[in-house]
Amino acid sequence: MWVPKWQRDRAKGVDSPIPTQVVSNEEIWPRPQHPLQARWEHRMGELATVNSKRVGLDRRAFMRTSMGLATAFWASNEVYGQRYWDVDREEMFELAVHEEKWPKGEYFVFDVQAHFTNGFALDFRQSEFMRNMGFDLANDADAYSFNTFFKEMLLDSETDMLVISGVPGRERNPTEERLEHAANVAEGKQVEPMAVRGGGVLPSWLMAARRDDINGIAGGQRALSQSNCAPNHYWDPVNDKQDRVALKEQMEREVKEYKTSSWKLYCHFDPGRSGHGFQLDDEASAYFYEVARELGQTIVSVHKGYASQSRRFGHLANPKDVEKAALENPDFTFVVYHSALKHGPTEPAFEDPAFFDPTTGDFAWHDVLMDIKRRNPGLDNVHCEIGSAFGTLAIAHPVMCMHLMGKNIKHYGADRVLWGTDCLWWGSPQWCIDAFKRFQISDEICEKFGYSKITKQDKARIFGLNAAKIYGVNPDTVRRAIRDDDLTRIKRAYRDRGIEPDNAAHGWVRAEA
Repeated sequence: MWVPKWQRDRAKGVDSPIPTQVVSNEEIWPRPQHPLQARWEHRMGELATVNSKRVGLDRRAFMRTSMGLATAFWASNEVYGQRYWDVDREEMFELAVHEEKWPKGEYFVFDVQAHFTNGFALDFRQSEFMRNMGFDLANDADAYSFNTFFKEMLLDSETDMLVISGVPGRERNPTEERLEHAANVAEGKQVEPMAVRGGGVLPSWLMAARRDDINGIAGGQRALSQSNCAPNHYWDPVNDKQDRVALKEQMEREVKEYKTSSWKLYCHFDPGRSGHGFQLDDEASAYFYEVARELGQTIVSVHKGYASQSRRFGHLANPKDVEKAALENPDFTFVVYHSALKHGPTEPAFEDPAFFDPTTGDFAWHDVLMDIKRRNPGLDNVHCEIGSAFGTLAIAHPVMCMHLMGKNIKHYGADRVLWGTDCLWWGSPQWCIDAFKRFQISDEICEKFGYSKITKQDKARIFGLNAAKIYGVNPDTVRRAIRDDDLTRIKRAYRDRGIEPDNAAHGWVRAEA
């Protein structure tokens, strides 16, 4: 049985500002907590009990402060046996030490991969396949709702701007929608217009509407949204080929009506029931780029890696097709989500030499992405996004996390690495933000593998300056505007009222006996 991580923690009396095991966004199997994570969780609890008494707070309140966060990082360093995270002992007892060392607002934070489902549960949980495996998963609507998204992304974190990122889904295009509406009228059915349009749990029209809600509340630009439309969504089943008229009609709607900022592609999904996935360098995608170019939307964000559940098309999440697509479309920007971390169906795969080779620092599918740049050093239109990849490895395998960031920067450059978190799956992204602020590659690994230390300038680029450049955002202008916009005033009032963060990760883990 799967349960939300926060539910498991509550049952066990765990209160942690950092997830103490990898959660599933339903693109990977939930897996047991491994022994080191369990030791970390236990040690954190021991320290929290002692430290909270020392500063005169109950444990729950303590763990919602920066002192609690410092305690979590300190416990991780103790258990893993190295100083993976930059944390001083005094931070566990003095708020002022943290505030001086890690000032809020130091970086412009632009998260290019943020999700919600507007209260819908993803269909996968209730699929026949899952029931046959013995899982009986309840929906958890509130955890993934827009209200939770707004609170945890924009009130509980330092995120300044975000991209509402799609999940696989196909809308009825304008012609299909008109026909369906006419059929409903003829049959006397009363159907909500947007229900006719459809599009799954997070369709493009809904992302655009919620983007406008956020920007309306803020009184300025805080959010962008993506288009879910993909090359295989509109298919002619009789001739088994792309329905280019239908596809173009929907692409035009998404850019012109929804005013999306980029495409979000999942090569290994088939919501259009074409019977095919697709590749970035195939004929169907070539036509897609042709139309996208005409429409002036040339940012392609593509999910790569994290595909263990897609048994039929999961291999299409391998990033090998990025190379030809990027070379043949130099006017496009390709953002490779998750940095193509394959992420096996079980965490022990991280210890499997076929998955991770500690002698080279290479690991599955990420090495394919790195090889593309090695072969094409002049390729400058491919970017490595780190959503879930950084969070997963920070928790599960800190050494692999060093290789992830070390290789991304070594091969693609600090100006081609983008900040994304894949939250809400992980709860509020603030723990990821704090983790990256404190993150550094060890001297030993830098020397052995030829990595560079990550500078504050590198972090500033990764946190937001790189994404701002891609999306045509002036970070200085935005930061001046948001200093006293309505959203900042709401956030100020929220904090003045003493509302605490939830310390809740909303992704899935296996229930424990």
